[in-house]
Amino acid sequence: MNFRFNNEVDIPLADVLLKGELTIPLSAEAIVIFSHGSGSSRNSPRNKMVASYLHQHNIGTLLFDLLTPDEDLQYQTRFDIALLAQRLYGATRWLQKQPAAHNCTLGFFGASTGAASALKASVRLSEIEAVVCRGGRPDLAAQDLPQVKAPVLLIVGSYDTDVLALNRNAYNMLTCRRRLDIVENATHLFEEDGKMEIVEKLACKWFEQHLLMADHHVHKSAL
Repeated sequence: MNFRFNNEVDIPLADVLLKGELTIPLSAEAIVIFSHGSGSSRNSPRNKMVASYLHQHNIGTLLFDLLTPDEDLQYQTRFDIALLAQRLYGATRWLQKQPAAHNCTLGFFGASTGAASALKASVRLSEIEAVVCRGGRPDLAAQDLPQVKAPVLLIVGSYDTDVLALNRNAYNMLTCRRRLDIVENATHLFEEDGKMEIVEKLACKWFEQHLLMADHHVHKSAL
């Protein structure tokens, strides 16, 4: 596969320098920015699986560390959704300035607590045209849910009963276009055979539907 950009990057924000990996297929017209869960990083094997699948379908990705190594040692910081959303906001603004990302539509993929920061950050970023949450904790961004405008896909394992209940409540609080997909016989991390493959396909279909629609690009070409 040929790439327009495929390298590690440094993302300078106001107070920190964050490490990331930016991968953009040669003719990609969309990029998905990943927001990992607490205790994870840009090296999350499940997020990397999803990212690789998106690359195969001509969608770029940005995986990055929301926290510095020292910050990640602090339990409280891992669950500071406001801080994590601010980092995601800053990384998105950085990405928009990169020549390789020019004219690409943008989406968020949030896992676990990363789903909350993705939903919260999307409220401030009208450019975000789709959000996918895997085993997410949208309840941690409950006050922001009614303001989310981007279409939201919630993916939860059927055996992840507590998180499934939280996602059902979040679904009812969202006023945007939204969908709740329950992966049967899957637990929180979708570790069972074939379950992450289902997540990949659901997420990719959502992003293709909302990031690669022709009218988005017609609109952009008119700007």
